[in-house]
Amino acid sequence: MSTTNPTGARLATRIAQHRWHYLFLAPMTILFVGFTLWPMLASWWYAFFDWDGLGPPTNWVGLANFTEVLTNQAFWNAFKNSFVFSLVAIFVQMPLTLLFAILLNNPRLRGRNLYRLFMFLPVVTTTAVVGIVFAVMLDPSGGFVNEVLARIGLINQPINFLGSDRTALASVLVIDLWKGFGVTLIYWLAALQTIPPDVYEAARVDGASARQVLLHITVPMLVPIAIVILLLTFQSSMNPFDLIQATTKGGPNYGTDVVATYIYRYAFDPQMSAPRYGFACAAGVVFGMFTLLLTLLQAPLLKRRYIKGNA
Repeated sequence: MSTTNPTGARLATRIAQHRWHYLFLAPMTILFVGFTLWPMLASWWYAFFDWDGLGPPTNWVGLANFTEVLTNQAFWNAFKNSFVFSLVAIFVQMPLTLLFAILLNNPRLRGRNLYRLFMFLPVVTTTAVVGIVFAVMLDPSGGFVNEVLARIGLINQPINFLGSDRTALASVLVIDLWKGFGVTLIYWLAALQTIPPDVYEAARVDGASARQVLLHITVPMLVPIAIVILLLTFQSSMNPFDLIQATTKGGPNYGTDVVATYIYRYAFDPQMSAPRYGFACAAGVVFGMFTLLLTLLQAPLLKRRYIKGNA
């Protein structure tokens, strides 16, 4: 009686047939496991220890780190600021980029490819460099922005954009909006390409105005892709670490502190007497769970809107 496993034999044959595919996928898989999957799993484990990063973690504290995170006012301040970045990205950046995408999608606009290039250039510019440049431009002592505002008579004395509690958060929000503008713009431009030109031609033949075309054709047909753009924008906007670190480092008085800089401060800040990697991991896990929860809460509303848009 044969004991051969046909399923296993077929699987082995298919693996042998595609061995070169697996070989080329191996570097990406190794990097993903080593630098993404393993750190995620390890952070969950280290979050249960009072660990300073030296040697293996041995001081088990259970849920104490999580309790401290959830009762720490500074964490909730950082969480609020992170959420503000998402709100600005969703309610300011997305509508603005949609408007510009519609303008730049007009084939009668001369030089539209050049305009697209200029708007996308900030995206490929290193965020740390952008932060340093803006810090110099907004400096109250000889900064370019203050000099221009003083010359045109809008201010009588320099404004400390990045060093004042009243203006620091708004300033970095504007910089972040400018930096990420091109990405969302490209999303919308790609979405607009999916609308058949015949639909617009039929609307013009029927005498529809530009406003009617926008409200009754463009926007409804963009809804399915807009859901994806919304989720991508929400996820990317929750972590402005590099920009904050290059401009304000979370100051002044933690007014621009976000969860990423909060975690960094406890794990890597040289001013800390001893790193608290376990506590930092717990803060990262809590923030990750909240982000996941917020994303999942959007799903029913977005699904309902998607079905309505395709009805």
